[in-house]
Amino acid sequence: MQLLDGKYVSNKLKQEIAVEAVELAQKLGRKPHLVAILVGHDGGSETYVASKMKNCETVGFRSTLIRFENTVTETELLHQIEKLNLDHEVDGLIVQLPLPSHIDPERVTEAIDYRKDVDGFHPINLGRMQRNLPCFIPATPYGITLILKEYGIETAGKHCVVVGRSQIVGLPMSILMARNSQPGNCTVTLCHSKTENIASYTQNADILIVAIGKKNFITADMVKKDAVVIDVGMNRESSNETKSGFKLYGDVDFEAVASKASWITPVPGGVGLMTIVGLLKNTLSAARKEIYV
Repeated sequence: MQLLDGKYVSNKLKQEIAVEAVELAQKLGRKPHLVAILVGHDGGSETYVASKMKNCETVGFRSTLIRFENTVTETELLHQIEKLNLDHEVDGLIVQLPLPSHIDPERVTEAIDYRKDVDGFHPINLGRMQRNLPCFIPATPYGITLILKEYGIETAGKHCVVVGRSQIVGLPMSILMARNSQPGNCTVTLCHSKTENIASYTQNADILIVAIGKKNFITADMVKKDAVVIDVGMNRESSNETKSGFKLYGDVDFEAVASKASWITPVPGGVGLMTIVGLLKNTLSAARKEIYV
């Protein structure tokens, strides 16, 4: 077993992004600029946004956090998005999910100018991704492709099984792995919570990507010998073993599966760190106006 080390790859790529950001800032006369909108005080969202802002600073981007209380109306939020769409000094715009129940996340996502949609969730970006056209790719799938590329994992002609069909990870990941690209050119099977006898599919996977949100869902008997295993899971449980008071577990039983896999991502230290890199690379592309069509 060899480790697909997200910490190593993310640090390497962030150093490259920082160099590119300096060069771009000289051309633009300003730093690449990411704006994040955060509604309410959800603990997980607070942590994620703080990490995004910190990483922007690390690579030399400008970052702005706009906060609203849970009482903000959908109309007020959409008005703020429209102002940012028209601001030429804003390159990337993200609205942190989840949103309060009275706000429609689909309306919010579609309100963001797709040329600033560095989360890659806008229907135009998802459609262009499916057609293998220039677009912003959702950050987590993008990060996974980057780590596969960094380690030279051969994907062409392989059987890739994706477990989980979310709009954020599973569905776009299945499209990316099937596209005529590198990484890509896989034969792809997409499994989900309604798939009967999932093990019959995962046992035949050369590349297994798991994003189902269940701790240790994939066990050793479900994995083919020498498979490449990508664990997207981030399952948090209370723990007395850590200073933070909680511990993260993946969707894959790492200790058991690692002995069968040829390559595997750890949790933490794997895909989560690459998600931030995907967001940063999208923001750099937005500042370069690479998605303008």
